[in-house]
Amino acid sequence: MSKVLVALSVSVDGYITGRDPGTGRGLGDAPMLFDWYFDGDTPSGVFDGFRLSEPSARVFDALAARVGASLVGRHTYDDSGWSGGGTPHPDAPLVVLSHRPAPQRNDRQTFVSTGIADAVAAAREIAGDKDVALMGGGVATEALAAGLVDEVILHQVPILLGGGRPFFQPLPAHVRLRLVEAVAAPGVTHLHYEVVR
Repeated sequence: MSKVLVALSVSVDGYITGRDPGTGRGLGDAPMLFDWYFDGDTPSGVFDGFRLSEPSARVFDALAARVGASLVGRHTYDDSGWSGGGTPHPDAPLVVLSHRPAPQRNDRQTFVSTGIADAVAAAREIAGDKDVALMGGGVATEALAAGLVDEVILHQVPILLGGGRPFFQPLPAHVRLRLVEAVAAPGVTHLHYEVVR
């Protein structure tokens, strides 16, 4: 069965955006959370235009190759400008958890309004034998609270933002993690955890 994973760039103090993110403003005042995508000499084998350090390329491409569908919440969808039919992954379709309808029909996007369990189930069906990647703090928190997440990957950037949208919102209970791998790379440390059940 496919796995459900959360993988995001995050500041040391736990933010996935800076202040004032939104449509047309992306990550607000924190675009440096993704500098590691472009500050190396090794081209990504999955994402055109990404040039990472060698250790980041190894981690990033191995992870990206696993993804068969992405799942996001409406804030991430709107902030990222995907309303025109875009997706965060070049090969994987996108599932959007939203109570608002899709801005337009698109074959690579599926909207689900009936909750996180249904959204994850739809993404798993689309992903087939590949994995589902969750993006956004709200979706990640809902899925963790529902016991639907198998892995948490933090691409931790060495900066304290002091504000923005936090990676995790309050959880109803502790979620124990087991460190699988830690990879230090220029401008980022990749921390790969398994959720302990």
